[in-house]
Amino acid sequence: MVEIFFQQASSTKDILITDEHLKAFEMEKHSQFIQKYAEDKSSYEFVMTEYLRMSGLYWGLTTLELLDKSDLLQSDEIMQFIRDCINDDGGISPCIGHDPHLLYTLSAVQIACILNREHELPVEKIVGYIKNLQQPNGGFFGDKWGELDTRFSFCAVACLSLLGRLDVIDLKKAVEFVMSCHNFDGGFGSRPDSESHSGLIYCCVGFLSVTDNLHLINPDTLGFWLCERQLPSGGLNGRPEKLPDVCYSWWVFASLHMIGRSHWINKDALKRFIFACQDAETGGFSDRPGNMPDPFHTLFGIAALSLMKYEGIKSINPCFCMPEDTLRRLKVTSQVLPFP
Repeated sequence: MVEIFFQQASSTKDILITDEHLKAFEMEKHSQFIQKYAEDKSSYEFVMTEYLRMSGLYWGLTTLELLDKSDLLQSDEIMQFIRDCINDDGGISPCIGHDPHLLYTLSAVQIACILNREHELPVEKIVGYIKNLQQPNGGFFGDKWGELDTRFSFCAVACLSLLGRLDVIDLKKAVEFVMSCHNFDGGFGSRPDSESHSGLIYCCVGFLSVTDNLHLINPDTLGFWLCERQLPSGGLNGRPEKLPDVCYSWWVFASLHMIGRSHWINKDALKRFIFACQDAETGGFSDRPGNMPDPFHTLFGIAALSLMKYEGIKSINPCFCMPEDTLRRLKVTSQVLPFP
């Protein structure tokens, strides 16, 4: 168990990392962890995550692809699962029998693209589903139940970009909605007047990257807010006064990378934090050292290491969180601002 402490003379929450924590990168154990997680369908963890199974497949497949071990998963079985989750309206559900949602539609498209089998998708149906979720203010509902926030704006344009169909939505209105969620501190929230948050900043910066609109933000103001997320432990948090979490190693660092300010944080300290979150016995990464590993944190820990060009990990795209060689094959590009 890692000790949680408040830094003296301030109210900063952080964790204490000692020399006892794992430092070496356990590549083989991580690939085995993902393979076991996918194969053991009777495990408690597998059963209890049915409601996000499609995203779980994306996290696992992308992790293995980055480690050059994607052959450990059965691509035919994965594609059949995707086909079984496609709804009549073109939306894709997280698991068979669940309602479709934009989040899982993106995950399914990402999976198919990584497997080089996007041609097997009913593209026009999926495009129609996404188009119909755009609202008069330019934002997107996540599904038919009407939740609207900036996560879904990113999911919509990322999905359409991968399918080569960004032309079907009102892009001008979509950009206006995202920019209406831009805050005085440089960050973005889920909707207008909402608090800035690292995960939502990633979605909004990613949206602007896909649509070639990064010129609309001030990279220095946003970069400062993002750099303030790094704590003495080296880890990154999602917003002020929160503990560090491995997933923000991706959300924060990828956002900094897209706006050309990734050199503003201490990468060595961040690597040390990420390595400390590995499970030495089972493989996989947890949110913080000593906690239970899962595929979600495993992907985003390894993805952040990829952005830092860690040896042995394939190159990843900071906007789509997909291998760069997949995006090159698809001829899909995204905007990245130059370093000043």
